Amino acid sequence: MKIWVDILTPKQLLFFEQMTKGFSKHKILYTSRRYGEVSKLARIRGIGLTYVGRFGGGNKSDKLKASLDRLRLLAPRISEFGPDLTISSYSPEAARISFGLGIRHIMFIDTPHAYAILRLTVPLATKVLTPFVIPKKTFTVYGIPAKDIVQYKAIDAAVTIRRKSVPHKLPFAGDGKKKILIRPAEEKASYTVSDSSMDVVREITDVYGDQDIVVLGRYPDQIAKISKAVAGKAKVVSMSHDGKYLLENTDVFVGSGGTMTAESALLGVPTVSYSAVPNVVEDFLVNCRLVTKHTGSYGIAEAVGKALESKSVAKRAENVLRRMENPANTLAGVMEQA
Repeated sequence: MKIWVDILTPKQLLFFEQMTKGFSKHKILYTSRRYGEVSKLARIRGIGLTYVGRFGGGNKSDKLKASLDRLRLLAPRISEFGPDLTISSYSPEAARISFGLGIRHIMFIDTPHAYAILRLTVPLATKVLTPFVIPKKTFTVYGIPAKDIVQYKAIDAAVTIRRKSVPHKLPFAGDGKKKILIRPAEEKASYTVSDSSMDVVREITDVYGDQDIVVLGRYPDQIAKISKAVAGKAKVVSMSHDGKYLLENTDVFVGSGGTMTAESALLGVPTVSYSAVPNVVEDFLVNCRLVTKHTGSYGIAEAVGKALESKSVAKRAENVLRRMENPANTLAGVMEQA
């Protein structure tokens, strides 16, 4: 079978790296777009991607133009490849091209708050695969029948943390101080309404500036802005590191409710989320007592202090993870039917 896998984000790269491990008998085309964090991570993970088009940034007009350009460049390549099946995580270009060429399309979705993208993609999907914590009615409102939505008993972070971490030189000073890792919000995503990352970083560095703080930035402009604000109190780096290896060497992680927040929680790292984009996966982890949730920056330093004293998170994470299944088995079953 020929399979086209379209990968748009770092999380999708890590997810599909694990989900396609059993695809040796298939011919796979992995495509992506020019996006700094994806290309850096692909090099770290040793994954070969065919890059077509670019990331449009935070401006709506630029996003639209980048998507239209990518459609124009990608469509003939996919037509020539002639896939029997498309797999993506709600890629608008994969949805439109697959629909136009009559290719079956299995979409993974774990971010139901990405309303704009879901409106463009869900109605065109053959099947939607989603974590069990997300109700089917979340997607039926877009027109896909409930029978074409398949839930798996896991969250996606349970898949991505299966990867083998890649040891490398850590950005922490390694001087015996507590290591605090902060991941700012995805400020250029279409679903991000407001971002309190700067306030969060300032409060933590003001209180814990004598500890070993690393801010894992996303974009050059974001990194420059945070670097200026916390000069001398924290080290600000880009995503040129293996995220799992960083988390394995972190005492407390502070995130915005996204992929690294979930990974940190399931790895048993004391985790604080400032809920830049509240979502059902984060709510699940809070209910499991694996994440401490805060809205905005107020009180975040106190939460970090309590997390530094936490002793029982690792055991709870192990128990939660043990109850989750491997969605690759669900995918295999759906591939036979789709």
